[in-house]
Amino acid sequence: MSIKLDEIDLRILQELQCDSSRTNVQLARAVGLSPPACLRRVRRLRKSGVIRGEMAVLDPRLVGPGMTVLVRVEMERDARALVNGFRQRVLAEDAVAQCWSVTGSDDFVLLVRIPDIAAYDALVERLLATDPNVKRYESLVVLDEVKRDLGVPLARIRSA
Repeated sequence: MSIKLDEIDLRILQELQCDSSRTNVQLARAVGLSPPACLRRVRRLRKSGVIRGEMAVLDPRLVGPGMTVLVRVEMERDARALVNGFRQRVLAEDAVAQCWSVTGSDDFVLLVRIPDIAAYDALVERLLATDPNVKRYESLVVLDEVKRDLGVPLARIRSA
């Protein structure tokens, strides 16, 4: 399902991606709407699922686990039941912050945040090494976070 977004919707989304902690009055002022009209639009964007949720973005170096690891995973077989079982284990694993199903030689890429290498070894044992359908995995330890942007680029929608 696709929702039609106009220029005002896109401005609201851009403003919320930059700072969702603003009051509705502040947001309305920033996008040039009355507060009631702005609130109606934000509620519609939430109800339609365009806005999935809102959260504080923390700096993991200051408050979080000590290591970030990207893990490339190749499955042995692509049988739906086996892959769905893996997906369910990933969803249940707190250390996995993000997971993407991808094309190419790998089937999944995981973003894992863990306190140390011992915790990572335990995660590998739980999630990867004991799964007979995991053919291969490769760990990429993140040395430095060069860029982190969780926003969706809205300029491409405007130009479409």
